Amino acid sequence: MKIKTKEVRDITKILDDIVEVYKEGHAKKKRDWRTYEQRVAERLKAAFRELKPLVHEAASSMQFVSGETRGAKPALNPEQRTLAVLIKHIIGKSNRSMAAMFVIFSLLSNIDVSYKTVERFYSDPEVIAVLHNLHLLILKKKNVQNIDGSGDGTGYSLTIKLHYASEAQKLKEKIKDSSTQSKKERKKSIFVYSFALMDIKTRMYVGFGTSFKSEKEAYFSAVKMTKESGININRLRLDRYFSCQSTVEYLEKDFEGINLFLIPKSNATIEGPWQWKRMLFNFVNGTNEYLETYFQRNQSESGIAEDKKRTGWKLGQKRPDRIDTANTINHLWHNLYWLG
Repeated sequence: MKIKTKEVRDITKILDDIVEVYKEGHAKKKRDWRTYEQRVAERLKAAFRELKPLVHEAASSMQFVSGETRGAKPALNPEQRTLAVLIKHIIGKSNRSMAAMFVIFSLLSNIDVSYKTVERFYSDPEVIAVLHNLHLLILKKKNVQNIDGSGDGTGYSLTIKLHYASEAQKLKEKIKDSSTQSKKERKKSIFVYSFALMDIKTRMYVGFGTSFKSEKEAYFSAVKMTKESGININRLRLDRYFSCQSTVEYLEKDFEGINLFLIPKSNATIEGPWQWKRMLFNFVNGTNEYLETYFQRNQSESGIAEDKKRTGWKLGQKRPDRIDTANTINHLWHNLYWLG
Protein backbone atom coordinates (compact mmCIF):
# COMPACT_ATOMS: atom_id res chain seq x y z
CA MET A 1 0.00 0.00 0.00
CA LYS A 2 2.28 2.74 -1.29
CA ILE A 3 1.36 6.12 -2.69
CA LYS A 4 3.15 9.42 -3.11
CA THR A 5 2.10 12.88 -2.00
CA LYS A 6 2.23 13.96 -5.66
CA GLU A 7 -0.43 11.38 -6.57
CA VAL A 8 -2.79 12.74 -3.90
CA ARG A 9 -2.28 16.34 -4.99
CA ASP A 10 -2.71 15.45 -8.68
CA ILE A 11 -6.17 14.06 -7.90
CA THR A 12 -7.16 17.06 -5.76
CA LYS A 13 -6.22 19.41 -8.64
CA ILE A 14 -8.81 17.83 -10.92
CA LEU A 15 -11.26 16.87 -8.19
CA ASP A 16 -13.87 19.44 -9.24
CA ASP A 17 -14.01 17.89 -12.72
CA ILE A 18 -14.20 14.38 -11.27
CA VAL A 19 -17.06 15.42 -8.97
CA GLU A 20 -18.93 17.05 -11.85
CA VAL A 21 -18.73 13.85 -13.92
CA TYR A 22 -19.73 11.82 -10.86
CA LYS A 23 -22.82 13.94 -10.22
CA GLU A 24 -23.90 13.68 -13.86
CA GLY A 25 -23.98 9.91 -13.43
CA HIS A 26 -25.84 10.16 -10.12
CA ALA A 27 -28.67 12.52 -10.94
CA LYS A 28 -31.25 13.01 -8.20
CA LYS A 29 -34.58 11.29 -8.65
CA LYS A 30 -37.62 13.52 -8.79
CA ARG A 31 -39.55 13.54 -5.54
CA ASP A 32 -43.14 12.34 -5.49
CA TRP A 33 -44.54 15.18 -3.38
CA ARG A 34 -47.84 13.44 -2.64
CA THR A 35 -46.24 10.36 -1.11
CA TYR A 36 -43.56 12.55 0.53
CA GLU A 37 -46.16 14.66 2.34
CA GLN A 38 -47.97 11.51 3.41
CA ARG A 39 -44.76 10.08 4.89
CA VAL A 40 -44.05 13.36 6.71
CA ALA A 41 -47.56 13.37 8.22
CA GLU A 42 -47.28 9.73 9.32
CA ARG A 43 -43.88 10.30 10.94
CA LEU A 44 -45.16 13.31 12.86
CA LYS A 45 -48.17 11.34 14.07
CA ALA A 46 -45.87 8.52 15.20
CA ALA A 47 -43.59 11.02 16.99
CA PHE A 48 -46.50 12.53 18.93
CA ARG A 49 -47.87 9.07 19.78
CA GLU A 50 -44.49 7.99 21.19
CA LEU A 51 -43.70 11.29 22.92
CA LYS A 52 -45.55 10.93 26.22
CA PRO A 53 -44.76 7.21 26.82
CA LEU A 54 -41.08 7.80 26.09
CA VAL A 55 -40.82 10.86 28.34
CA HIS A 56 -42.66 8.95 31.06
CA GLU A 57 -40.20 6.07 30.77
CA ALA A 58 -37.21 8.45 30.70
CA ALA A 59 -38.41 10.29 33.81
CA SER A 60 -39.70 7.30 35.81
CA SER A 61 -36.40 5.44 35.45
CA MET A 62 -34.67 8.24 37.40
CA GLN A 63 -34.98 9.20 41.06
CA PHE A 64 -34.57 12.89 41.86
CA VAL A 65 -33.40 13.90 45.32
CA SER A 66 -33.48 17.54 46.37
CA GLY A 67 -31.76 18.80 49.50
CA GLU A 68 -33.62 22.12 49.34
CA THR A 69 -36.83 22.25 51.37
CA ARG A 70 -37.48 25.98 51.20
CA GLY A 71 -39.80 27.67 48.71
CA ALA A 72 -42.97 26.59 46.99
CA LYS A 73 -43.28 23.09 45.61
CA PRO A 74 -43.02 23.04 41.78
CA ALA A 75 -46.41 23.02 40.07
CA LEU A 76 -45.18 20.45 37.54
CA ASN A 77 -43.16 17.27 38.10
CA PRO A 78 -40.02 16.53 35.99
CA GLU A 79 -42.01 14.54 33.43
CA GLN A 80 -44.55 17.35 32.95
CA ARG A 81 -41.83 20.00 32.74
CA THR A 82 -39.97 18.00 30.10
CA LEU A 83 -43.14 17.47 28.07
CA ALA A 84 -43.95 21.16 28.33
CA VAL A 85 -40.56 22.29 27.03
CA LEU A 86 -40.61 19.74 24.17
CA ILE A 87 -44.12 20.78 23.07
CA LYS A 88 -43.30 24.48 23.41
CA HIS A 89 -40.27 23.99 21.16
CA ILE A 90 -42.06 22.13 18.39
CA ILE A 91 -45.00 24.54 18.19
CA GLY A 92 -42.62 27.50 18.16
CA LYS A 93 -44.20 29.47 20.99
CA SER A 94 -42.35 32.07 23.07
CA ASN A 95 -42.04 31.69 26.83
CA ARG A 96 -44.85 34.21 27.33
CA SER A 97 -47.14 32.52 24.81
CA MET A 98 -46.56 29.11 26.35
CA ALA A 99 -47.30 30.47 29.82
CA ALA A 100 -50.56 31.89 28.46
CA MET A 101 -51.42 28.50 27.00
CA PHE A 102 -50.99 26.96 30.47
CA VAL A 103 -53.85 29.20 31.59
CA ILE A 104 -56.05 27.37 29.08
CA PHE A 105 -54.72 24.01 30.28
CA SER A 106 -55.44 25.05 33.87
CA LEU A 107 -59.16 24.84 33.11
CA LEU A 108 -58.64 21.08 33.06
CA SER A 109 -55.57 20.55 35.23
CA ASN A 110 -55.48 23.47 37.71
CA ILE A 111 -51.94 24.31 36.52
CA ASP A 112 -50.96 27.95 36.29
CA VAL A 113 -47.33 29.07 35.76
CA SER A 114 -45.61 32.30 34.71
CA TYR A 115 -43.49 32.82 31.59
CA LYS A 116 -40.41 32.98 33.84
CA THR A 117 -41.20 29.48 35.07
CA VAL A 118 -41.38 28.22 31.48
CA GLU A 119 -38.05 29.92 30.76
CA ARG A 120 -36.45 28.21 33.75
CA PHE A 121 -37.40 24.79 32.35
CA TYR A 122 -34.48 25.20 29.92
CA SER A 123 -31.98 25.35 32.80
CA ASP A 124 -33.76 22.93 35.14
CA PRO A 125 -31.28 20.12 36.04
CA GLU A 126 -34.10 17.58 36.29
CA VAL A 127 -35.46 18.48 32.85
CA ILE A 128 -31.96 18.32 31.34
CA ALA A 129 -31.41 14.89 32.92
CA VAL A 130 -34.71 13.57 31.53
CA LEU A 131 -33.86 14.95 28.06
CA HIS A 132 -30.51 13.14 28.13
CA ASN A 133 -32.18 9.93 29.28
CA LEU A 134 -34.75 10.35 26.50
CA HIS A 135 -31.94 10.56 23.93
CA LEU A 136 -30.42 7.29 25.16
CA LEU A 137 -33.83 5.63 25.27
CA ILE A 138 -34.58 6.53 21.63
CA LEU A 139 -31.21 5.16 20.47
CA LYS A 140 -31.83 1.95 22.42
CA LYS A 141 -35.30 1.63 20.89
CA LYS A 142 -33.78 1.86 17.38
CA ASN A 143 -30.93 -0.49 18.37
CA VAL A 144 -28.26 2.03 17.39
CA GLN A 145 -24.86 0.64 18.45
CA ASN A 146 -22.29 0.43 15.66
CA ILE A 147 -22.88 3.16 13.15
CA ASP A 148 -22.00 4.04 9.59
CA GLY A 149 -22.00 7.75 10.21
CA SER A 150 -21.66 11.26 8.92
CA GLY A 151 -21.32 14.65 10.53
CA ASP A 152 -22.08 18.24 9.69
CA GLY A 153 -22.32 21.58 11.43
CA THR A 154 -24.54 24.62 11.15
CA GLY A 155 -25.42 27.77 13.04
CA TYR A 156 -28.52 29.09 14.77
CA SER A 157 -29.44 32.71 15.29
CA LEU A 158 -29.97 34.06 18.79
CA THR A 159 -32.01 36.99 17.55
CA ILE A 160 -34.97 37.23 15.20
CA LYS A 161 -33.38 40.20 13.42
CA LEU A 162 -30.52 38.27 11.79
CA HIS A 163 -30.48 35.05 9.77
CA TYR A 164 -27.45 32.74 10.10
CA ALA A 165 -27.15 31.88 6.40
CA SER A 166 -27.08 35.53 5.30
CA GLU A 167 -24.94 36.91 8.12
CA ALA A 168 -22.38 34.16 8.79
CA GLN A 169 -19.98 35.31 6.08
CA LYS A 170 -20.07 38.90 7.34
CA LEU A 171 -19.32 37.62 10.83
CA LYS A 172 -16.30 35.64 9.58
CA GLU A 173 -14.90 38.73 7.89
CA LYS A 174 -15.26 40.74 11.09
CA ILE A 175 -13.50 38.05 13.12
CA LYS A 176 -10.53 38.13 10.73
CA ASP A 177 -10.10 41.79 11.48
CA SER A 178 -10.93 41.94 15.18
CA SER A 179 -9.27 45.35 15.49
CA THR A 180 -12.25 46.92 13.73
CA GLN A 181 -14.68 45.56 16.33
CA SER A 182 -15.62 47.38 19.48
CA LYS A 183 -15.45 45.55 22.81
CA LYS A 184 -19.23 45.52 22.96
CA GLU A 185 -19.48 43.85 19.55
CA ARG A 186 -16.95 41.17 20.49
CA LYS A 187 -18.78 40.34 23.71
CA LYS A 188 -22.21 39.97 22.17
CA SER A 189 -22.97 36.63 20.51
CA ILE A 190 -25.54 36.65 17.75
CA PHE A 191 -25.03 33.07 16.51
CA VAL A 192 -24.31 29.73 18.08
CA TYR A 193 -22.55 26.82 16.39
CA SER A 194 -24.11 23.37 16.34
CA PHE A 195 -22.71 20.02 15.20
CA ALA A 196 -24.35 16.59 14.98
CA LEU A 197 -23.16 13.06 14.19
CA MET A 198 -25.73 10.91 12.39
CA ASP A 199 -26.19 7.19 11.85
CA ILE A 200 -26.97 7.02 8.13
CA LYS A 201 -28.98 3.80 8.32
CA THR A 202 -31.49 5.04 10.90
CA ARG A 203 -30.94 8.81 10.39
CA MET A 204 -30.62 9.11 14.16
CA TYR A 205 -28.37 11.72 15.75
CA VAL A 206 -26.04 9.84 18.08
CA GLY A 207 -24.18 12.88 19.39
CA PHE A 208 -24.51 16.65 19.16
CA GLY A 209 -22.86 19.72 20.60
CA THR A 210 -23.20 23.49 20.97
CA SER A 211 -20.53 26.18 21.00
CA PHE A 212 -20.31 29.97 21.05
CA LYS A 213 -16.71 29.84 19.80
CA SER A 214 -16.40 27.55 16.78
CA GLU A 215 -17.82 24.65 14.82
CA LYS A 216 -14.82 22.57 15.88
CA GLU A 217 -15.65 22.97 19.57
CA ALA A 218 -19.25 21.88 18.88
CA TYR A 219 -17.81 18.89 16.95
CA PHE A 220 -15.66 17.86 19.93
CA SER A 221 -18.75 17.97 22.16
CA ALA A 222 -20.68 15.79 19.68
CA VAL A 223 -17.87 13.20 19.56
CA LYS A 224 -17.64 13.15 23.37
CA MET A 225 -21.39 12.65 23.70
CA THR A 226 -21.32 9.80 21.18
CA LYS A 227 -18.55 8.04 23.08
CA GLU A 228 -20.27 8.49 26.45
CA SER A 229 -23.52 7.13 24.97
CA GLY A 230 -21.75 3.83 24.27
CA ILE A 231 -21.98 4.21 20.48
CA ASN A 232 -19.17 2.89 18.31
CA ILE A 233 -18.40 4.52 14.94
CA ASN A 234 -17.34 2.11 12.20
CA ARG A 235 -17.23 4.67 9.36
CA LEU A 236 -17.48 8.44 9.38
CA ARG A 237 -17.71 11.18 6.74
CA LEU A 238 -16.83 14.78 7.57
CA ASP A 239 -16.50 17.90 5.41
CA ARG A 240 -13.21 19.37 4.21
CA TYR A 241 -12.85 21.60 7.25
CA PHE A 242 -11.93 18.47 9.25
CA SER A 243 -9.70 16.96 6.56
CA CYS A 244 -6.44 16.77 8.49
CA GLN A 245 -4.30 14.19 10.26
CA SER A 246 -5.26 15.47 13.72
CA THR A 247 -8.89 14.49 13.01
CA VAL A 248 -7.81 10.90 12.35
CA GLU A 249 -5.60 10.77 15.44
CA TYR A 250 -8.31 12.23 17.67
CA LEU A 251 -11.06 9.84 16.52
CA GLU A 252 -8.82 6.76 16.62
CA LYS A 253 -8.34 7.26 20.36
CA ASP A 254 -12.04 6.77 21.06
CA PHE A 255 -13.15 4.57 18.15
CA GLU A 256 -10.64 1.86 17.37
CA GLY A 257 -10.60 0.72 13.76
CA ILE A 258 -12.72 3.63 12.52
CA ASN A 259 -12.69 4.21 8.74
CA LEU A 260 -12.73 7.88 7.78
CA PHE A 261 -13.83 9.38 4.49
CA LEU A 262 -12.43 12.88 4.10
CA ILE A 263 -11.70 14.91 0.97
CA PRO A 264 -7.97 15.78 1.06
CA LYS A 265 -7.00 19.44 0.85
CA SER A 266 -4.75 20.67 -1.95
CA ASN A 267 -1.70 20.65 0.37
CA ALA A 268 -2.30 17.17 1.82
CA THR A 269 0.71 14.90 2.41
CA ILE A 270 0.99 11.19 3.06
CA GLU A 271 2.89 11.81 6.30
CA GLY A 272 0.92 10.80 9.36
CA PRO A 273 -0.80 7.82 11.02
CA TRP A 274 -1.43 4.59 9.15
CA GLN A 275 -5.21 5.22 9.08
CA TRP A 276 -4.59 8.54 7.27
CA LYS A 277 -2.35 6.83 4.70
CA ARG A 278 -4.92 4.08 4.11
CA MET A 279 -7.61 6.68 3.53
CA LEU A 280 -5.47 8.52 0.97
CA PHE A 281 -4.61 5.23 -0.76
CA ASN A 282 -8.34 4.46 -1.19
CA PHE A 283 -8.95 8.01 -2.40
CA VAL A 284 -6.26 7.79 -5.09
CA ASN A 285 -6.84 4.21 -6.26
CA GLY A 286 -10.62 4.10 -6.21
CA THR A 287 -11.73 7.72 -6.49
CA ASN A 288 -15.24 7.09 -7.82
CA GLU A 289 -16.05 4.42 -5.24
CA TYR A 290 -14.57 6.65 -2.53
CA LEU A 291 -16.74 9.59 -3.60
CA GLU A 292 -19.83 7.39 -3.70
CA THR A 293 -19.26 6.53 -0.04
CA TYR A 294 -18.27 10.06 0.93
CA PHE A 295 -21.29 11.75 -0.63
CA GLN A 296 -23.62 9.83 1.68
CA ARG A 297 -22.74 12.74 3.98
CA ASN A 298 -25.58 14.59 2.26
CA GLN A 299 -27.82 12.76 4.76
CA SER A 300 -26.43 15.07 7.45
CA GLU A 301 -26.96 18.13 5.24
CA SER A 302 -30.56 17.19 4.51
CA GLY A 303 -31.09 16.41 8.20
CA ILE A 304 -30.09 19.95 9.16
CA ALA A 305 -32.39 21.37 6.48
CA GLU A 306 -35.39 19.41 7.76
CA ASP A 307 -34.56 20.35 11.38
CA LYS A 308 -34.70 24.05 10.54
CA LYS A 309 -37.97 23.61 8.67
CA ARG A 310 -39.40 21.80 11.68
CA THR A 311 -38.19 23.96 14.58
CA GLY A 312 -36.86 27.12 12.91
CA TRP A 313 -33.47 28.80 12.47
CA LYS A 314 -33.35 30.58 15.85
CA LEU A 315 -33.12 29.13 19.34
CA GLY A 316 -34.98 31.86 21.22
CA GLN A 317 -32.99 31.69 24.47
CA LYS A 318 -30.36 34.03 25.94
CA ARG A 319 -28.45 32.19 28.66
CA PRO A 320 -25.74 29.76 27.44
CA ASP A 321 -27.11 26.78 29.37
CA ARG A 322 -30.64 27.41 28.07
CA ILE A 323 -29.34 27.84 24.51
CA ASP A 324 -27.64 24.44 24.80
CA THR A 325 -30.90 22.87 26.02
CA ALA A 326 -32.81 24.44 23.12
CA ASN A 327 -30.28 22.98 20.67
CA THR A 328 -30.61 19.58 22.39
CA ILE A 329 -34.37 19.69 21.92
CA ASN A 330 -33.92 20.42 18.19
CA HIS A 331 -31.96 17.19 17.85
CA LEU A 332 -34.37 15.20 20.03
CA TRP A 333 -37.28 16.19 17.80
CA HIS A 334 -35.27 15.02 14.80
CA ASN A 335 -34.80 11.61 16.44
CA LEU A 336 -38.43 11.43 17.51
CA TYR A 337 -39.46 12.17 13.92
CA TRP A 338 -37.34 9.27 12.60
CA LEU A 339 -38.40 6.88 15.36
CA GLY A 340 -41.34 5.49 13.38
